[in-house]
Amino acid sequence: MKILRSLALLCGLFLDLSTIARAQAPLKLTVEPFPGQAPLGYVEILGVQAGAFNPVLWQKGTLNWVADIRYPIMAPRMGGGFRNIYAPWAVQEAKGWRFFYSAWDGVPTGNDRVYSTTTDDFIDFGARETVIEHGDLVHVSNVNVQKVEDGSYQMICTAWPDPQKRDKPIYFSSPDGRTWNGSPQPYVAQMKDYVRMEGYDKYKNGELNGANVLLRDHGKYYLYFSNWDEAGMLYWAEGDTPADFKFGGVSLKTYHAVNDVEKFTIDGKPWYLMALHKKGDVGLGVNDAWKLWYSLSNDGIHFDNEHDMFQSLDWEDRYIFAVGYVRKGDALLGVLYGAGATTGLNRNQIFGRWLQKKVVITEETERRYPGSGAEYQAAGSLGPGRQEIKVPIDREKLVGTLTVYSEDGITPLGSTKVELDMGHMYSLVWK
Repeated sequence: MKILRSLALLCGLFLDLSTIARAQAPLKLTVEPFPGQAPLGYVEILGVQAGAFNPVLWQKGTLNWVADIRYPIMAPRMGGGFRNIYAPWAVQEAKGWRFFYSAWDGVPTGNDRVYSTTTDDFIDFGARETVIEHGDLVHVSNVNVQKVEDGSYQMICTAWPDPQKRDKPIYFSSPDGRTWNGSPQPYVAQMKDYVRMEGYDKYKNGELNGANVLLRDHGKYYLYFSNWDEAGMLYWAEGDTPADFKFGGVSLKTYHAVNDVEKFTIDGKPWYLMALHKKGDVGLGVNDAWKLWYSLSNDGIHFDNEHDMFQSLDWEDRYIFAVGYVRKGDALLGVLYGAGATTGLNRNQIFGRWLQKKVVITEETERRYPGSGAEYQAAGSLGPGRQEIKVPIDREKLVGTLTVYSEDGITPLGSTKVELDMGHMYSLVWK
């Protein structure tokens, strides 16, 4: 009887292990047709967006950035003669995002204002609205916004001139995204809106231009900023409201300008991700590609050495002037950046790079087409979740194996046989 009971227990154990194995079996990749049209000469693959933020990939610097096939993703309006759109900031909403930016958005004068639009997917955009007018100030620019727990919007920008004729951070708030500082948008900026700071004696006469980032964390507001009269230092300050801060200290020694800081919590551990652009850099010639950088921190105060993010692609985005992350929940989907083709930095447009899974289609050799057995990869992205793969013009179908790699572009996640029609859309499905 003991032997029988032991055998029964052993069989039960094997059954439990088998059940666990089935439950933990990796999902299988399939590729299914998606209704719609891809551009002729391409197949479009959906479902390639980044998963949850993975700090290991960022620490290693192995990130598969795919440039948006729209070049730029957003250009200034053409109605007025001044066209310069450059400082993007995406706020996630219940549905999609509200997308703020600073610009001369096709207006009669070259004065920076703050605008916004909406988007469900960063493919199509709604109507553009003016949120902040410059008023008696010359420029209100470099917008960044925190939407906090009570649903209100807290906005920090750079404005010029303050009473000392310098650039300083300026603060606006809204309970609903429509009324700012107590007035319906567009709110007209005023001198009283400038941010105050205690404990930093160089603040009053300092030049704080283009590097003023707001973060809501631990029930407090944190301001990351640089004073270009002290080039090489990036500071932090803390406040109960974004109108008043108390100086903290050095966050990072760098000549680059902070434009965004995002917080993620992975396995109970906080990770802060900073984005920086070239402002204040030295040693680059007119033909050198400009870059973006990022830095990581676990306390949000002291950031590690910078990593290269990516560099400009061509003359159209040669001079990168601002950067902002796009996130969805715990996923970092990509980057929007303002850039232009002139050293005057006054003809910018907004470009996009998306952190995506890598898709490779290997054509079957027995198809006997010229170039048979070749590999085809993304010619570009279309928003955060789609890739456009260029197909040879003589193919009606692309027959072969489709392999998906993670956001590092290295780790294989799965593969499947495919037969894809030119000009059609397909979705990655894991079952």
